[in-house]
Amino acid sequence: MDKFKAHILLVDDDERIRSLVKKYLNENNFLVTTSDSAENASEKVKIIKFDLIILDIMMSGKSGLDFINEHKKDLDTPIILLTAKGEASERVEGLEVGADDYLAKPFEPKELILRIKNILTKTIKTDQKRIIEFENVKIDLNKLLIIKKKKEFKINNTEKIILEKMINNPGNTFSRESIGQLISLDKERSIDVIITRLRKKIEIDPKNPKFLQTIRGAGYVLWIE
Repeated sequence: MDKFKAHILLVDDDERIRSLVKKYLNENNFLVTTSDSAENASEKVKIIKFDLIILDIMMSGKSGLDFINEHKKDLDTPIILLTAKGEASERVEGLEVGADDYLAKPFEPKELILRIKNILTKTIKTDQKRIIEFENVKIDLNKLLIIKKKKEFKINNTEKIILEKMINNPGNTFSRESIGQLISLDKERSIDVIITRLRKKIEIDPKNPKFLQTIRGAGYVLWIE
């Protein structure tokens, strides 16, 4: 748990709760992506492998239970349900269909952190690549560093999310749209700027990229193997 920031998807249609919980999770060294609906969360889990999902039951549109039922066959990410006190039957149903834990609103933030850590200690995957080396470049996602010819370049959280996805899917092409969904950004020009910034950290000659390449009309690919 201390080696890298676990990536959590927080799903709640209450903006105040999303803001408060995200702030507290960030302060406790978690990386957080938010969704305001089950429908939006469904799109995010298609392209991002989260370490844990915090899911409200009662939301406008599809409920948290609808989300679990739709994804229980293809989603192995642990889920903590956020519930109102009067939703005992929904809590039971949630656990029956696949949730790992639940927490009744209002809740103590410290209790949420404890429940998250308990679950992640048991379930977090260790098979994802966190450190890779190729030619004169080393990418260390644990330390959020790129080391090129003995020079160190810091990686921010946005760059880390993109690199983590690409490193664990070498040779796969990612469209600007899929990268935008990954980092909650819908401006293609901004995504191009982020890729350009990464190239300056990774490439020996950023204007003629060898590793982080553009596939015309399709997107970007990281060639490392």
